[in-house]
Amino acid sequence: MSTHKEIKRITTQTLHDFKENGEKISMLTAYDFSMAGIVDRAGIDVILVGDSASNVMAGHETTLPITLNEMIYHASAVVRAVSRALVVVDLPFGTYQGNSRLALESAIRIMKESGAHAVKMEGGGEIRESIERILTAGIPVMGHLGLTPQSIYKFGTYTVRAKEELEAQKLLEDAMLLEKIGCFSFVVEKIPAQLAEKVAKSVHIPVIGIGAGPGVDGQVLVLHDMLGINKEFRPRFVRRYLEMADLMDGAVKQYITDVKSMSFPSNKEMY
Repeated sequence: MSTHKEIKRITTQTLHDFKENGEKISMLTAYDFSMAGIVDRAGIDVILVGDSASNVMAGHETTLPITLNEMIYHASAVVRAVSRALVVVDLPFGTYQGNSRLALESAIRIMKESGAHAVKMEGGGEIRESIERILTAGIPVMGHLGLTPQSIYKFGTYTVRAKEELEAQKLLEDAMLLEKIGCFSFVVEKIPAQLAEKVAKSVHIPVIGIGAGPGVDGQVLVLHDMLGINKEFRPRFVRRYLEMADLMDGAVKQYITDVKSMSFPSNKEMY
């Protein structure tokens, strides 16, 4: 039985309890006050202030251009709207790779200036030192394995990762490493469902999937994808729960018609 309605504030411990009890974790992105408030009031467990803001909010081709200051701006707006969900913020590209001191400084800035509850970082063994240093400051870290969008130019494609045995084995080793060094959870993106399920069963911390099948401990989607705001991007793993772009298009066109025809404002819509 779900404890969804009884929990006043989701914490990292809550997510561990969900995994132990077999309750799936729901996670969505949000980047602004208004949308985050709607998502939180609906009862989502985790809100990710993703560096996908670089794509859906700023119009960049990749997640790489977004800055730490911009992530803090988005995270601050989200935190002000949220009363229940756990708020996790992506550390953007260039703020943690290869420099553990910079990683700690970046994470501290996010936590202090935005009020967020945790940070998320892409990679496994290659960023171990950065993760460990952040954890020493008492900052919860969520990992991210599989397709890591900040490495898109290395991969050269957004195709499914870890289909080959060597890459799959490294992913499994990285998953166990993330648990060992103290991450409270991690995301697996766009990997074979069978491998994702194996990973989830191999660790005691929650594994959140995106394009990784149902055998993991929870699911995450980009809000703009699942609401149908982002019309151009429709990968196989996204389920559309609304066609909001079409609804907004109709509303704006009706507004234009009403203004042009002078049917807006009416007598009831003025002072």
